[in-house]
Amino acid sequence: MTYARVVWKGLVFLTKRNSTSSWFLLLVLFQPLIFATIAFYMFKSGGREGTLLYAALGAGMMGIWSATLFGSGGLIQWWRWEGTLELAVGAPPPFFFVLLPAALSNSIIGAYSLAATLLWGRLAYAIPLHFEHPFAFGVALASTVLSLGLMGLLLASSFVLYRHANALMNLLEYPVWVATGLIFPIALLPGWAHPVSWPLAPRWGIEAIRDSALGGGGIWWEIALTLALGLVYAVAAFLFLRLFERLARARATLALT
Repeated sequence: MTYARVVWKGLVFLTKRNSTSSWFLLLVLFQPLIFATIAFYMFKSGGREGTLLYAALGAGMMGIWSATLFGSGGLIQWWRWEGTLELAVGAPPPFFFVLLPAALSNSIIGAYSLAATLLWGRLAYAIPLHFEHPFAFGVALASTVLSLGLMGLLLASSFVLYRHANALMNLLEYPVWVATGLIFPIALLPGWAHPVSWPLAPRWGIEAIRDSALGGGGIWWEIALTLALGLVYAVAAFLFLRLFERLARARATLALT
């Protein structure tokens, strides 16, 4: 069995399973609508054209990031609670290829958030869903989902070693929302905070999505940066998983007992 087949079969199975999870659907469908509604009223009060679509795209990306963060971190804990983490780590394929489809599935399901917020904005606030560059928008969205999945994989690698590392999920959600400009432009942040967003794929992904939807230059450059960061995350996750897996075995921290 090739690694590509392992990833594909795992991706199909986990995407189907997550699509029937009430907890997951609540996270990726209803939570973004709440944030989107708040953002709509905030941006609508400014009276500037195009800002509602700007807010809808940002709120949708917030949902994708939440699904990636909580899904990838929670997966390790769920496997640990169910007693299957040791079996997954001990499977014949490298653990990287076992965990990769789970991380990608979380981001794919998270894309429901963007569709939900756009539909909600159209039905409730009559936001015109006219994209300046439809093809570039699709490529930007796919690139962002892929890179976020790989980013989630990198974060999940530390959860293998530390039993309570999933507590970091609550700390990482809001800072990434702010640092990557998902709701308001990064230019509003202090100058010292701007470099924080450079190694974060959501920053370049949301810029590519917004530029392709609202019109703007540098779309393909932003897509290239998003994919390049995703590749860096994948390489780092592969190396860290091998290291953390070895340390977890030595410290006997895979199981709960």
